[in-house]
Amino acid sequence: MLRLGKREFGPHEPVIMAIVNRTPDSFYDRGATFRDEPALARVEQAVADGAAIIDIGGVKAGPGEEVTAAEEARRTVGFVAEVRRRFPEVVISVDTWRHEVGEAACEAGADLLNDAWGGVDPRLAEVAARYRVGLVCTHTGGAEPRTRPHRVEYDDVMADILRVTVGLAERAVALGVPRESVMIDPGHDFGKNTRHSLEATRRLGEMVATGWPVLVSLSNKDFVGETLDKPVKERVVGTLATTAVSAWLGAQVYRVHEVAETREVVEMVGAIAGYRGPAVARRGLT
Repeated sequence: MLRLGKREFGPHEPVIMAIVNRTPDSFYDRGATFRDEPALARVEQAVADGAAIIDIGGVKAGPGEEVTAAEEARRTVGFVAEVRRRFPEVVISVDTWRHEVGEAACEAGADLLNDAWGGVDPRLAEVAARYRVGLVCTHTGGAEPRTRPHRVEYDDVMADILRVTVGLAERAVALGVPRESVMIDPGHDFGKNTRHSLEATRRLGEMVATGWPVLVSLSNKDFVGETLDKPVKERVVGTLATTAVSAWLGAQVYRVHEVAETREVVEMVGAIAGYRGPAVARRGLT
């Protein structure tokens, strides 16, 4: 059972996490949800489309203009409070690697800290434990925040992913983070080249076999673009194909831009796998 905020999710229940970037320079939407009104409209639409989690980030992942912790908090914390007020049942996640931002977000009503930079600030897990909120434990190959990989090598990329993410998850639980609220993430693109991300996808079942719920953040990423030689705005089909494979292999949480499309994919895979029935069943019965 995965427990986040007021929500509980069964072992084969897919969970959609909608991305809401509070940045002026995000790689995908180029600041479309930087202002409050379009960001709140995005939240409303994502919830209507089936998102159970809203993931709010104040710093883009890639290199760019420096964003201080104070500025990151300014972009996210007040917005967290407003989303909490308007959508009391939704799970609110904050994408941050900084403990001070995580603490302010938890005070404002966040249920989950998405540590996309793999424990670079070890105090973030301490914050999650103190507030009894969830934590995403991500593999980045030791990369510093907002850096791109350069000639990175692994003897066995999945072995490294397992060592790091399971270690972070076990540390979080030892600190007091509820075990049922911890997820592990292979960290596609983070500290990896395209071949590493493809192998991580192919071997995702090894992560699932650890027993920790697996989150995948695949949406329109560079490994999809390089595999198909597609620019950012033409990666949806490749993303959804990767999503289907990840769902078949047992991933549970999907961090995405396209909520409705992802939900249809994971529900279809779940029906094929036998975890859910058809929404309607009329063919051959009338």
